[in-house]
Amino acid sequence: MPLNLISDAWIPVSCTTGRRIICPDQIAEPDVLFPDWPRADLNIACLELLIGLVYLADPVEEVEDWAGRHPDPDRLRAALAPLAPAFNLGGEGLRFLQDHERFEAANAKTEVNSPDMLFIDSAGGNTARNNADLMVRRGRYPRLDPALAAMALYTLQSQAPAGGAGNRTSMRGGGPMVTLVEPPERGLWPLVWANVPLGRPQGPEVLPWMRKKPCGDGLTYPPEDGNLAEAFFGMPRRLRLIFEGDQVTGVVQKPYGANYAGWEHPLTPHYRAKEGAELLSQHPRAGAFGYRNWLGINAASASDLRRQAAALTGYADRTCSTEGAQVIVAGWAMDNMKPRDFTLSRQPLIPDGEALDRIRQMIAATEICALALRNALKPLAGGGTALEALREEFFLRTQGPFERLAGRADHDDTPARWLAEMQRAALDIFDDAAMPGLPSRPVHEVEKILRERSLLIAMFRGQGKSGTKLFGELGIETKARAA
Repeated sequence: MPLNLISDAWIPVSCTTGRRIICPDQIAEPDVLFPDWPRADLNIACLELLIGLVYLADPVEEVEDWAGRHPDPDRLRAALAPLAPAFNLGGEGLRFLQDHERFEAANAKTEVNSPDMLFIDSAGGNTARNNADLMVRRGRYPRLDPALAAMALYTLQSQAPAGGAGNRTSMRGGGPMVTLVEPPERGLWPLVWANVPLGRPQGPEVLPWMRKKPCGDGLTYPPEDGNLAEAFFGMPRRLRLIFEGDQVTGVVQKPYGANYAGWEHPLTPHYRAKEGAELLSQHPRAGAFGYRNWLGINAASASDLRRQAAALTGYADRTCSTEGAQVIVAGWAMDNMKPRDFTLSRQPLIPDGEALDRIRQMIAATEICALALRNALKPLAGGGTALEALREEFFLRTQGPFERLAGRADHDDTPARWLAEMQRAALDIFDDAAMPGLPSRPVHEVEKILRERSLLIAMFRGQGKSGTKLFGELGIETKARAA
């Protein structure tokens, strides 16, 4: 009997008593803590799926009603039950996130892919054929149990990267950034409920695979009534799973699934390249997610060009206090079709107010210093990745001091302290790069290196164009520059 994602137990979770497998309605039980799939990207996608299910089945329409909803497994079970016909993974009828057309049986020449293709960091067909899968993997998942296949299928449809001609990206593009509010209350239900958009209960007919024409060549725009169902259950890829017994052993794909345009996903921050430009989904960068990335993500940006995820701003509107809340930041950093890195980080949720203004001020100052350090290091490191690595080192070394200073209640001397921390980190990085081998360098090179160091020190004293800008951002008075 095929797996039904509503009525069957299939989601692995960590609990206060260990690990178990639950149905979706059991997320409202008090001992359930977090999804426990074998991969971080599946855990994040599972949270998105659960948020989408609650949004479909049992949201609230008004902000005033949100705080009054308490975890109730029986209520959630009854609310989810009407959705069950749309959530069969296999079988003869309509299938969860799969195409209407049974093209796996229509043509003996249809190429059957390994279930491996459902994972974003697996090798594509051309990569495997050319034996070029150095940083991505092939052949890891020759068969999948239905639960893992279901979660991998959802992850791919919701985050799909470019996949060749006609194989579309997700409505947020390939490898979108996901930001979720993690409230101070412990448990899976508080986490899910904190991110559920306002709405009204809906039936399975709103889901794209339940409609007569779920796919096509035209653009798919968000509905005028603001219904977000397809944001959580989009179908950019036309896929069919192939079963052998109770295992998924293959995937068949056809091109030209839904081509999304104009959607603003509630769990993803967005940005515009310039005023009046199209609103685009934010994507993670490779490497550590630190304070330099906060603005527009877990902290509101002062610019209209960057917009936090609606889930974060919605949570701030609904609750009387955001104290203790964090933001889960996750997603694949992609280079077109190639996965580079998976980001998974917890950052503080920064509300509007004095702390946010201070953080904006400190980050702006850091960018000035990082650029000055980069320019000073050019004679030593040249260009390219070596120079960028030294610049990134500056952000890494100042992460701890930034967090300490940004969180201080007594902050009158914070700008001066932050200036000192940045100067210390910048000069340490410069000296670490400059001192080895300095005596053996030609005199003209030594003079140039010493001159760059002097210019860097001068900037931290408020001198020159960069120094003036730096002190201005920090709000340090001109008369303090000589101190």
